Amino acid sequence: MLHVKKDDQVRVLSGKDAGKEGKVLKVFPGRGRAIIENVNQVRRHTRPNPQKNVKGGVMERESPIPISKLKVICPECNKPVRTGVKLLSDGKRVRVCKACDATIDK
Repeated sequence: MLHVKKDDQVRVLSGKDAGKEGKVLKVFPGRGRAIIENVNQVRRHTRPNPQKNVKGGVMERESPIPISKLKVICPECNKPVRTGVKLLSDGKRVRVCKACDATIDK
């Protein structure tokens, strides 16, 4: 189980975007990477494709970043925290904040 899921608020710990916060757009568990909104922007040169309604030129988009460089922001204490897993009475597993013991999963 990864400590980062889609739609989580996260903070980047290291690298050129250290300290930036954003929402997780997509997670690649096999590669151990995630795409974060407005973080790790790269420029891509694209060809025009009229069938897909894409103009050509230089486009800015997000590139995947390693999950090990991310920390989840707890909704209760509003700090980047480590996460743990707690088993509920009905058998569901939820992520919990290690600092304030609040559940992170909705």
